[in-house]
Amino acid sequence: MESHAVLLKPVVSEKSYSRLDDGVYTFVVHPEASKIEIRAAVEEIFNVKVKKVNTLNREGKKRRNRRSNSVGKRSDTKRAMVTLAGNDRIELFEV
Repeated sequence: MESHAVLLKPVVSEKSYSRLDDGVYTFVVHPEASKIEIRAAVEEIFNVKVKKVNTLNREGKKRRNRRSNSVGKRSDTKRAMVTLAGNDRIELFEV
């Protein structure tokens, strides 16, 4: 899988920003991407050294339509928490 197809978007939340001080960056990734592919994609795109990759599959919420009382579902997502080695930083997240 191509590097840019593995990383879909960065996660912007309070929790993900609080982990930046520890060198942990969170991304939404392709559901079929492995930890090895995620590591290679981050190292290639951002030119950093990855120490560790943790993945998490999140099930989409069930949502009810108030008018028709039908039930829908948000899409499932896969997230990757990438820990960088040493003092490496990804400038995309720095504010």
